[in-house]
Amino acid sequence: MDITPAMRELILRTARSLPVGATRRRFMADTVQSLNLGQRQAQQTFGWGRDTLRKALHERRTGLTCVDAFRRRGRKPVEFHLPRLLEDIKDLVKDHVQTDPTFQTTRLYCRVTAAHVRRQLIARKGYTHEQLPSLKTLTLKLNLLGFRLRKVAKCRPKKK
Repeated sequence: MDITPAMRELILRTARSLPVGATRRRFMADTVQSLNLGQRQAQQTFGWGRDTLRKALHERRTGLTCVDAFRRRGRKPVEFHLPRLLEDIKDLVKDHVQTDPTFQTTRLYCRVTAAHVRRQLIARKGYTHEQLPSLKTLTLKLNLLGFRLRKVAKCRPKKK
């Protein structure tokens, strides 16, 4: 069957409108089978990856849908590798925490820096330099725990 440019555009637009995953692969397999195309022909005509087409045709042939594990990809957070890290940070920082001096917010201000916390984790909690994440990551984890790293002004004199 000869594929016209208008038909090609319609198929591509339809494929793009479907969500990424099994639904789109099912459409791709149906299209390839109904047009009686091979994987290379479909790759050249529609620009679809041959690995995706291979998976789509396999799903169509067996009737089983492959589950995409998108959430399991990528880099794991530091808590995955060091499960006690957040508790150790809380333990070190809890002595240096103050509330907002104006009592207008519920924020907790911390008088120690991420570098100081990192040094204390190595000295008091037994972590090594290579195990611990960078200072930026520690700062993000401190902010995630609710500690804001800034100087705390106990009271400010009023202007006369």
